[in-house]
Amino acid sequence: MMSWPILSFSAGETSGMLDAILDRLATYKEKILAIKGKIKSALFYPISVIVVAIVVVWVIMIWVIPAFKQVFTSFGADLPAPTLFVMGLSDFFVEYWYLIFGILIGGVWGFLELWKRSEAVQIAMDRTLLRAPIFGDIVRKSVIARWTRTLSTMFAAGVPLVEALDSVGGASGNAVFVEATEQIQKDVSTGSALTTSMQSTGVFPSMVLQMASIGEESGALDHMLGKAAEFYEQEVDEMVKGLSSLMEPFIIVILGVLIGGIVVSMYLPIFKLGSVV
Repeated sequence: MMSWPILSFSAGETSGMLDAILDRLATYKEKILAIKGKIKSALFYPISVIVVAIVVVWVIMIWVIPAFKQVFTSFGADLPAPTLFVMGLSDFFVEYWYLIFGILIGGVWGFLELWKRSEAVQIAMDRTLLRAPIFGDIVRKSVIARWTRTLSTMFAAGVPLVEALDSVGGASGNAVFVEATEQIQKDVSTGSALTTSMQSTGVFPSMVLQMASIGEESGALDHMLGKAAEFYEQEVDEMVKGLSSLMEPFIIVILGVLIGGIVVSMYLPIFKLGSVV
C-alpha cells in the first residue's frame, strides 16, 4: 500500500493539479511539524525538571544524609520521627542503590520497548493519553488537527474518499483514531455518509462533525476540513502557551514539598540541639 503523500502526488499528477498539490503537501508538513514542535516544547520543561529533581534527591540520599546521620548519632538523644524516616530511606538507597537504579532504567526501557512492539499496549496508552488531565486535551486536539489536515489534503488531491481513509488513521498518530478511521472506512464503503460514520465512532467533537457535514453538502469537504484543522492547530498553540505558565507553579510546589521536606526533616534535630545539650 502506498503512503498517503505518494497517493496525493499521483492523484495530483493525473488531474493536472500537481503544483497546487505540492503546495498543499508543503503546507501540511509545516503545520504538522509545528504542532509536534509545540507539544515537545511543552513537555520538555516538566520532564527536565523531574530529571533534575531525581538527580538531586539521589545525591541527597546517597551522600548528604549519611553525613548528617553520623552527626546525629553523637547527640545521644531521640530523633524526631520525620528524621528517622528520611534516614531509614537513605539507608535503603545506600544499600540497594544499584537495584533501584537497575529497576528504574530497566523499567523505563522495558516499558518503551513494550509500547513500541505491542499493539495492545499502544492502544491502552493512546487511550490513557487522551484521558490524561491537562495534557489529554492537547493530545486530542493535535490528533484531530492532523486527522482533518491529512484528509483535507488527500481529498483536495483527488484521492477517492475510501482510499484516502485507508491512510488518514495512521497519519493521526493515535491508535484510537486509527480504529475509528477503519470503522469510518467500512461504513463509507457501504454507502454511509462521511459525517454519519464519523459521528458513530464517538471520538470527534461536534464542531468537526458540523464542518464535515457542511463540506459534504456544499461539495467543499477539503476546504471545510482544512478550516477545522486550522482551528485546532490554533487551539493547540494557545493551550501550549497556557500550559507553560500553568506547569511552572505546580512543579515549584512539588519540588518544594519533596526537597524542602527532606531538608526540614534533617534540620529538626539541630533545632532541638539546645535541649539535648
